[in-house]
Amino acid sequence: MALPYELVLGWRYTRAGRATRRNGFISFISGVSMLGISLGVAALIIVLSVMNGFQKEVRDRMLGVVSHIEIYGPGGGVLQDVDRTLREVRRNPDVVGAAPFVAAQSLLARGEDMRGTIVRGIDPKLESQVTDLAAASQPVLDKLTPGAFNVVLGAELARTLGVREGDPVTVIAPGGQVTPAGVVPRLKQMTVAGTFDSGHFEYDSGLVLMHVEDAARLFRLEGPTGVRLKLRDLHQAREVAAQLSTTLSGDFLIRDWTRQNRTWFAAVQLEKRMMFIILTLIVAVAAFNLVSTLVMTVQDKRADIAILRTLGASPASIMGIFVVQGAAVGVIGTLAGLLLGLGIAANIDVIVPAMESALNASFLPKDIYLISRMPSDPQSSDIVPIAIISLVLAFVATLYPSWRASRVNPAEALRYE
Repeated sequence: MALPYELVLGWRYTRAGRATRRNGFISFISGVSMLGISLGVAALIIVLSVMNGFQKEVRDRMLGVVSHIEIYGPGGGVLQDVDRTLREVRRNPDVVGAAPFVAAQSLLARGEDMRGTIVRGIDPKLESQVTDLAAASQPVLDKLTPGAFNVVLGAELARTLGVREGDPVTVIAPGGQVTPAGVVPRLKQMTVAGTFDSGHFEYDSGLVLMHVEDAARLFRLEGPTGVRLKLRDLHQAREVAAQLSTTLSGDFLIRDWTRQNRTWFAAVQLEKRMMFIILTLIVAVAAFNLVSTLVMTVQDKRADIAILRTLGASPASIMGIFVVQGAAVGVIGTLAGLLLGLGIAANIDVIVPAMESALNASFLPKDIYLISRMPSDPQSSDIVPIAIISLVLAFVATLYPSWRASRVNPAEALRYE
């Protein structure tokens, strides 16, 4: 079946040869437009994939340390009946694990070095039900036994203090004890039982784990201050938290993981939207270069247009020829950009280390960006809109020059031929 002549002529004009200097210049401008669209689409895919990967990597590493939902006692105090609360939360079908904990702030000292830390008292037997870190570090956590006053430190915290397994450290609890000599801070010497490495700098540099009974005794509490939960689907944390607020017996403060770092996630989402808008403008500039390409092509093909009109071609057919030409540039540029962007995004974990090694630089200092490697997570929800927007912009850019071509007067065009 023969193709419509609009498609044939439009494609022929797209790949026009370089018989004349003018044709060569038009082909150059067309190639620049195609290259601009390709690079713009590729840049969009790469940047959004890296931002998606960055957000996912930080979230996964964060959830390796924190739980999906945390339930605190009224006013942040001790839970009155921990066993009843554990039974009630485990009845929820979305909850797959629950464990009590104690959370408090303290100072950790080693010689003259002192660091502010978050102390988390845990039950080593139940902790693996609520965090991936506990499951990966179970042999170390098993050393946290009641009364032994052992601690497990984040790897960065241990490195900063210069301690190893078996070294003593001093925990300084807030709210000292009153003596005739005044208020004396409560100190407790503990032994480092090991370290953990979550891959998240914030927790590796400021989290101390100890047994829940030792933590309660150290901070003079009558029991755990809360319960930590793990869900089947972490994305349902808000809904499950709302359910628990109505089903649990008592007055509790319930906080899900999306609220613990809400500002950070909101900032990443805003930055992602702004980058999408900025890079889309690059694609728009490249797409609208097609206007100049088609205007010059129409001017160069005025005689061809006039001949087609005299042979019976309608203005709509003439317009269709140049729409096909511009759309072909947009389609080829978009497809090339998709292939280039996806190829780089899929191999970003190889490309970036090679560049860091060649330049002797670190693109992601982990004390600033929380992670130390460049992640990538291409998502169809980003790629499909990018391709559609690129094609639409290219199509819109062809409308005015194509309309001008359809308005060419055959008699005027052939007057000087």
